[in-house]
Amino acid sequence: MRKIIATLVLLVGFAFQGNAQKVKTVALEQTEGEFTQKSITLSEGTYVFEIANNEVGRDVGFVLAPEGKTDQANHIKNAYVTSLVKKNGKSKTKEVTLKKGKYVYFCPLNPTPQYTLTVK
Repeated sequence: MRKIIATLVLLVGFAFQGNAQKVKTVALEQTEGEFTQKSITLSEGTYVFEIANNEVGRDVGFVLAPEGKTDQANHIKNAYVTSLVKKNGKSKTKEVTLKKGKYVYFCPLNPTPQYTLTVK
């Protein structure tokens, strides 16, 4: 019985470790009125976005939406930062699973243009 329990504990541990390794972080930086990264190309998968506020004179955020569907109803809610990004600070999103297609990212608080994120 102990061997079975030990084996189950190991399998569960490996499953969690495998999932953790599949999540990738995408670091983005905002300056006054823009993101420094003008476009991004990613593979299908699960991502966390880390947003940095570099000397913007206000708190900033992050919006990710399918291309052509940028109204609030279509925002990918897990892609919102978990807290507003203070001047010279950073904040992350929850995990976001992206499928093939085109998306846009922007910050309405900064405000920035809409930039293209392509998932291949």
